[in-house]
Amino acid sequence: MFEETKIEKKIDVDEFMSFLKEYKPEQIECSSHTFFRLSEKQRKIFTCEELRNILIKEKPFLVGFQYNKNYAAFYKHQNKNLKLIVNLRDRKIKNSYFYFIEEWQVPKI
Repeated sequence: MFEETKIEKKIDVDEFMSFLKEYKPEQIECSSHTFFRLSEKQRKIFTCEELRNILIKEKPFLVGFQYNKNYAAFYKHQNKNLKLIVNLRDRKIKNSYFYFIEEWQVPKI
């Protein structure tokens, strides 16, 4: 399982942003799994709409393609490192999950 979530290769940030521009906001979905790491209080703050805004309006500082075919996008959000796992499909983007990470957890790729 751990190997599947490792980053296989680094993706150019601008290339990733151009992928995202091909989708409309309503094509960006969240699953029930997206918020499983959050407390009830955090779930009121970090909604699917908030994640959509991060994906559409903010630029990640690092993007990698994982062995499990998901993208791991790393953002500076509210002075924290945010890791967002994204699955780009033909007709929609699915936010698999996200969480805040420490500086040492940002991969060196």
